[in-house]
Amino acid sequence: MQDWDPDLYRQFEAERTRPAKDLLAHITAIQPRHISDLGCGPGNSTELLRQRFPHTQLVGIDNSAAMLASAQKRLPDCTFLAADIRQWQPSEPQDLIYANASLQWLTDHPQLFPSLFAKLTANGILAVQMPDNLAEPSHRAMRQVAENGPWQQTLQEAGAIRAKVLTANQYYDLLAPNADQVDIWRTTYYHPMPSAQAIVDWLRATGLRPFLEPLSEAMQLDFLQDYLALIDIAYPQQTDGRRLLAFPRLFIVARTRQ
Repeated sequence: MQDWDPDLYRQFEAERTRPAKDLLAHITAIQPRHISDLGCGPGNSTELLRQRFPHTQLVGIDNSAAMLASAQKRLPDCTFLAADIRQWQPSEPQDLIYANASLQWLTDHPQLFPSLFAKLTANGILAVQMPDNLAEPSHRAMRQVAENGPWQQTLQEAGAIRAKVLTANQYYDLLAPNADQVDIWRTTYYHPMPSAQAIVDWLRATGLRPFLEPLSEAMQLDFLQDYLALIDIAYPQQTDGRRLLAFPRLFIVARTRQ
């Protein structure tokens, strides 16, 4: 898969950063010395952590060279490392492992979440936010277009469809046996978007990537044209002419025992 596009990702940075702020607001009663930001992207979440905990050892982790370069330029005093979250091994136990909109790209959550939890210190915190929007019109339309075009076999072979996140009950059971506290909640954000095309642009930076990357440039354009037509119907204009993009997200804040 081609590298991520930090500039495209940052087009809607305020909207993308809002859940990161909400996640951070639920992290209390902690004075961390070591923090890892897993899937730090262009550094917008890392910047929030630096502002909240200015004197801690903070490391941003990502597997995208473009995102890491963008993050390092944004926060030259922070450390950023290239790593795959699934193989990531910190040099010492972490007081806070923070993962904003990154873990949904990975499979094997029944193994991943206990593994991350085991990398924490006593009284450490695992804080996770993941989009939970595969049932939304935005993502149903992706699958509909993928199944009705000349790219159908290509996308099937590429495994373009992202795995659904687990249920809140399942995440609770994964973490609770070794946790002092597990807090889980779900929030749906409603983002006013200027047009149907803006919704497509938002998703080109994230959810659409697995569908577009296996295709030729010409097929990408055709796919996006078909997708835009469905988005235009699924998200009708509001009274002010904008389109309201509903975006559900799942939050987890779990603390280890002392």
